[in-house]
Amino acid sequence: MDDELADLRRKKLEELQRRQLESQLYAAQQEQMQQELEAKKQAILRAILTPEARERLSSIRMTRPEFVAQIEAQLIMLAQSGRIRSAITDEQLKAILKQAQPKKRDIKIRRI
Repeated sequence: MDDELADLRRKKLEELQRRQLESQLYAAQQEQMQQELEAKKQAILRAILTPEARERLSSIRMTRPEFVAQIEAQLIMLAQSGRIRSAITDEQLKAILKQAQPKKRDIKIRRI
């Protein structure tokens, strides 16, 4: 009886250790894939943006990371489809950013 119980405990412990190891390996693989994807993204952005434009995007990223991620995704998509022929300058990036910003509505409050 004690041998069976010890055997069951040992098997359960081995199973838990195996699952934990698999989980750690999966997490490491996911992290590595994420890093590779980020490296590819940065390489494409370096190719299609001038240093000034990259600097502008990085400074905007501090305050609006979701907006910059959206712009970067659009720029990468355009580059991969061949619609970007030369490097995007800072002035061109300003125009792109201005177009991509949601329209602000002027709100006027009238006092009665």
